[in-house]
Amino acid sequence: MKFSELFCPTLREVPAEAETISHQLLLRGGYIRKATAGVYSYLPLANRVLKKIMNIVREEMDRAGGQEILMPIIQPRELWEQSGRWDLYGDEMFRLTDRHNRGFSLGPTHEEIITALVDGDIHSYRDLPLLLYQIQNKYRDEIRPRFGLMRGREFIMKDLYSFDMDDEGMDISYRKMYDAYSRIFSRLGLRFRAVEADSGAIGGNESHEFVVLAENGESEVVYCQACEYAANVEKAACVAANGDNNEAVLEIKKVHTPGQRTIKDLVSFLNLPEDRQVKTLMYMADGKLVAVLVRGDRELNEIKFKNILECNDLFMADEYTVEQICGAGFGSLGPVGLDVPIYADLEVAVLRNFTCGANQDDYHFCNVNPGRDFVPEAYVDIRNAVAGDICPQCGGVLESVRGIEVGHIFKLGTKYSKAMDANFLAANGQALPFVMGCYGIGVSRTMASAVEQNYDENGIIWPLPIAPYQVIIVPVNAKKEEQMQVATEIYHRFLECGVEVLLDDRDERAGVKFKDADLIGIPLRITVGPKSLQENQVEVKKRWEKDIELIDLDKIEDVIIKFLAAK
Repeated sequence: MKFSELFCPTLREVPAEAETISHQLLLRGGYIRKATAGVYSYLPLANRVLKKIMNIVREEMDRAGGQEILMPIIQPRELWEQSGRWDLYGDEMFRLTDRHNRGFSLGPTHEEIITALVDGDIHSYRDLPLLLYQIQNKYRDEIRPRFGLMRGREFIMKDLYSFDMDDEGMDISYRKMYDAYSRIFSRLGLRFRAVEADSGAIGGNESHEFVVLAENGESEVVYCQACEYAANVEKAACVAANGDNNEAVLEIKKVHTPGQRTIKDLVSFLNLPEDRQVKTLMYMADGKLVAVLVRGDRELNEIKFKNILECNDLFMADEYTVEQICGAGFGSLGPVGLDVPIYADLEVAVLRNFTCGANQDDYHFCNVNPGRDFVPEAYVDIRNAVAGDICPQCGGVLESVRGIEVGHIFKLGTKYSKAMDANFLAANGQALPFVMGCYGIGVSRTMASAVEQNYDENGIIWPLPIAPYQVIIVPVNAKKEEQMQVATEIYHRFLECGVEVLLDDRDERAGVKFKDADLIGIPLRITVGPKSLQENQVEVKKRWEKDIELIDLDKIEDVIIKFLAAK
C-alpha cells in the first residue's frame, strides 16, 4: 500500500474527548473515528489489526476443536424470559419492539440463543462434546461509555460455547479453552495473566479472566510469586491474620467526637490508626437494610457481599433512611445496639478494643469487642484484597498489578440448559441437561489493550504479530528520482516476498513522515536517504529501539525477511 492512497487521517493534537492512552493514540493515528458515544468506525489500519487478531483467535479455536458459526444479533425476548434474564440483565440490554409489538434485544451475549440452537438439533450423547463459536459485534447500553474501545456500546467479541454430557467433560472443555487462550495472548505478543474471577451476570461456578498487564488498566490483580495463585480483587480470597488475642479486653466507653465523620478525621482526633477502627456501611439488599463492617483501612467488596447475601439488587442506603432506622447519620454508625442484620469481615473477628460509631451523632465507642458488645449474622470474606495480604493458597505475600480484562472463561454447568429445558439422551436413555461452558474474548478491546501496553511518547509500538503493516519505507525526499526509484524497487521486492509493506510516497518533509511512522506504530522503518545511498545502503530502525542500523541494498531483502521469520 502506498501512503498517498491510504485512508489514514492522523492528528497532531490530542482530542479533548480522549481519556486513555489507547483512545488518544488510536484517534491520532487514524485508526478509529467516533460515530456516537461508545460507538466507533474502524478505519483501514484498525481493520487490518482486528483481522490479524481474529485470525489468531480462529486458528486456536479451530485447533481446540471449535467450529465457527454466526448467530443473529437480534434475539427474541421469549428466549431471555426462558432463562430468567430478561428482567435480571438490567438496563445495559438494548431492547426493541418490532411492528407486531414483539420484544427483542440486541445481543449483549448469546447463551440463550446458542442453547436453543443446540437443543433443537443435538439429541444424543453421541453428538457430544460440541464446541461452537462466533466472532461478532455485541451491544451493551453502558450508562457511561468511556475510554474509547475499552468500554463501548458496540464492540467485537469472540464467544465460544461448550456442550458436554457431565462435569468431567466440561472440565476437559474448560481446560482446552484455558490453554487455547494462553496460546492466543502469547501469539499476540502481549504480557498477560490468567486470574480467578467472579462470574457476574453470566453465572456459573468457576471462571478465569485473562488480563493484559498495563499501568493504566482498570482492573487490579493480586498474585503470589511463591505459587501460581492469581485473582482479580473482585474474586481474591482474603485471609485474616491472627489478631493480638492476648490484649486485655477493656471497658467500652463513649467518646464525644464533634464533627468527626470519617476514619481519617478520627485518626488525628483520637490519635488512633485506621486499622484500630471499624467502619459501618449501610446497604439496601433487595429492599432490606443491612449493615456491613470492615476495618478502617479496608474497602468493602460489593461483589463478594452481594454473592454472600444472594440478592439481586444491592446499593448503598441513603442517609435519610439510615437516620430514621439507626438514629444517627453517616460517620456515627456502629454495630453496638444496632437493630439491623450485621455482616462483619473476617478481620473484624480478630480485632480487640477497636473504635466505631455509637449510633448517636458526634459520638463514638472506644474499646469495642466482638462477641461481648455485638454479635453479627456471620463473619465473612467481604473486603478487597491488597498487596501485602496473605496468599490464601500457600501463605506467601500477595503483590498487585493493574491490567485490562480481555478474555473471560466460565463453567456454566446446567444454569441455562435446566432453565430452558435443553436436554440430550444419555446412554441409558435418560434425558439429561447439557453441561455448558462459555468463553469470550473482546477482540476490539484486545486491540486497545495492546496499545495500552505498547507505546511511548511518539506513538504506538505494535507487537509484530498484529501490526497493520510490518515495514514502512520512507524516502527522505519524494521529489528526488534516485530515492523514489530505490524505495519503489524495495517496495515491489517486498510485495513479491509476501512482506506487508507501506511505502510513504507523499511529498512531505522527512520529519512529518517519521512522526507519522512512529505514531501509527509500524515495527520496522526503512529510510532511503542521500547519505546512505552514497554507500549503497539504507537505514533500518526498529520502532522499539533508538539505534539505526545501516544495511546494504543487496542484502536488505534477506535481512528483513529473516528478522520477520524469527519473530
